[in-house]
Amino acid sequence: MAQIEVIQDDITTLRVDAIVNAANSRLAGGGGVDGAIHRAAGPELLAECLRLGGCPTGDARITAGYDLPARHVIHAVGPVWHGGGAGEAKLLASCYRRSMQLAGEHNLCSVAFSAISCGVYGYPVDQAAHVAVTEVRSVIDQHPSIELVQFCCFGESVTRAYREVLSRQQRP
Repeated sequence: MAQIEVIQDDITTLRVDAIVNAANSRLAGGGGVDGAIHRAAGPELLAECLRLGGCPTGDARITAGYDLPARHVIHAVGPVWHGGGAGEAKLLASCYRRSMQLAGEHNLCSVAFSAISCGVYGYPVDQAAHVAVTEVRSVIDQHPSIELVQFCCFGESVTRAYREVLSRQQRP
């Protein structure tokens, strides 16, 4: 059975098979975790992303990790928060589901997620954490290669929110 855990760390330093980037639909880098990942990976990451031609909200794409310790980057495009009535939860769940699917298709063993949509996209952290943990739990058994999923949080309040949701959803 795969292990799911919450850590507080800099996602760009993790030695996992893939880190999941909270990307924009152009896959062109940006601010926050997206910018940090692009800076740490080097210019080859942006070049590969531009060749992909973008990614719609709710979907994900995979690239090499280049100068990162992670072998791959999965770029998941989360929704901008508009109050919760514009299908944000469904789109966010789709990001996690597609990221897990890509990890499984590439036989990856370890995946670390950033807090998708929780930065400049304004998704409330407690609600995003619930969607993230629930969706990963619902699909993890469909991807037997995946042995470890980490929710890599930046900052104590985000870490606390993810840990609270994970502890409430612990399997018996």
